[in-house]
Amino acid sequence: MKLLVIKIATSHEIEDALSVYSQDNLNALGVETRKRSDFEQAGWLHDSTVVELDDIKDLPEDMQFMAYFDEEADREDLVKKYQNKLEELKGYGLNIGEGEITTSYIADQDWNTAWQKYYHVIDFSRHLAIVPEWEDYKPAFPDQKLIKLDPGLAFGTGNHKTTQLAMMGLERAMIKPQTVVDVGTGSGILAIAASKLGASQVLATDISDESMTAAKENSALNDITNIELQKTSLLQDVKGKFDIIVANILAEILLDLIPQMDEHLNENGQVIFSGIDYLQLPKIEKALAENGFKIDLTMKQGRWIGLGITRKDS
Repeated sequence: MKLLVIKIATSHEIEDALSVYSQDNLNALGVETRKRSDFEQAGWLHDSTVVELDDIKDLPEDMQFMAYFDEEADREDLVKKYQNKLEELKGYGLNIGEGEITTSYIADQDWNTAWQKYYHVIDFSRHLAIVPEWEDYKPAFPDQKLIKLDPGLAFGTGNHKTTQLAMMGLERAMIKPQTVVDVGTGSGILAIAASKLGASQVLATDISDESMTAAKENSALNDITNIELQKTSLLQDVKGKFDIIVANILAEILLDLIPQMDEHLNENGQVIFSGIDYLQLPKIEKALAENGFKIDLTMKQGRWIGLGITRKDS
């Protein structure tokens, strides 16, 4: 089996936007970024770090973004969609860098092993760390919870600012054992984080077969048994109510989720949103207000917004 690789010579300013667009809109099997500055800074370290010249010689001036798709995917259509997305982001005043798009095909096993050298421990907070299964990590605090991941071809490694904002919201909300639904779970990272933080029961939903497989495998990797998986779009066909709804997806999709939330949220329940570009925030605020919700907490990292949401006072 081969994979189609879309490579974009671009700017770090739009790294998160391209990642979320690739995963949520184009159903990419995986994404990867390589920044020239990371290699150059590694070469300055006075330690055993070795920078391979072959790793850097073909990189653009700022960043190379790569998205991986099944070999049967329509290459020309994907290139056109990325060109349109770059123009859209440029219209927001963002630096899109060179903007050159190239394509190639590789054997999937080549990528499965090659990308691992760029994915390392994310020491996220006092309470959580995200650890690739192949790395040996010893936390400074013995009670720090470790989220072990083998992201493989599925998306959601914890590197994205949007994921980290959602995790911050979960840490704040999880003050006692509560039920949680993770909408659009991807690799299962937020569902696993909720379980590690003390959730009594977690439901993880996604429309992608790859996400269902990855979330199941990553849950097993963490010896977690209280995560249930349901393949569905957002909260469609989901039964029951939850204390916390968490969703790290693009604003356009959150707009479809908002009308579904009331019937699935317990009294005094909380909602955590992430994946919102700050330019899209007014649309989200308007939709929340129209559906009986208010924003209690606003978190911001770069251009990305995370929200803590509750029902309006009656």
